Amino acid sequence: MPEPAKAQAPFLDTTVPHSARVWNYWLGGKDNYPADRAVGEQVREVYPEIIDVARESRGFLARAVRFLAEDAGIRQFLDIGTGLPTAGNTHEVAQEIAPEARVVYVDRDPLVLVHARALLTSTPQGVTAYVDADVRDPRAILAAAGDVLDFTQPVGLMMLGVLGNVADVDEAGQIVSRLVDAIPPGSYVVINDGTIADAEAARGAMEAARRRKDAGDPYYPRTPEQIARYVDGLELVEPGVVSTPLWRPEPGVSPRPIGSHGVVARKK
Repeated sequence: MPEPAKAQAPFLDTTVPHSARVWNYWLGGKDNYPADRAVGEQVREVYPEIIDVARESRGFLARAVRFLAEDAGIRQFLDIGTGLPTAGNTHEVAQEIAPEARVVYVDRDPLVLVHARALLTSTPQGVTAYVDADVRDPRAILAAAGDVLDFTQPVGLMMLGVLGNVADVDEAGQIVSRLVDAIPPGSYVVINDGTIADAEAARGAMEAARRRKDAGDPYYPRTPEQIARYVDGLELVEPGVVSTPLWRPEPGVSPRPIGSHGVVARKK
């Protein structure tokens, strides 16, 4: 099994909020501190829907990975923008269905690197590995992931909540294109990001949180149309680009639209 990227553990200042820990708080996780919870509540006061956005994004990940592993037969996953581990990580969902699945996580956050051991668990038949790289550097991502994944075989490319960290929407689209060019036909792309059209009220609070020291990377919500452009030329999986909870909800669930959109698309 490949060794994870090694780095010196960063100094952990729990008095300073951190975006990964704030997101962990919204998800109901335990890897957060009072400073993170304070920022989380600051955003929540202005934009109460943020809890739904965070948790529905996690639910979308699980449904999308289950579709890829169970219905599409995907056995390789490249998950860019991992974040802190919580319940229902990509490898857990995929390897429950296909124990032989191989999963590579990618993140550049040193705090996430500290938690990499929690991610680097796997079934005996499969592989789970971690790459320390930036979403803005597809070449480095692909080079490192190629030690684990076979890019001649279909891959599930997961990019959830990460393209919004790229300020320029055209640059974000170019990143997706470079990654899609590197994976073979039969591969799938899964994208999910916050959307302006449904979450305008969140922008001021997010700006305030960004200005806090070490609060994390700026985040730029897109419009649903911009998210759709990321997958131009690919075959959309029904129901296409929709508000995250509306993408193939669990039986018996009556979801409502929220300020995030997701899509699953197949490279022909």
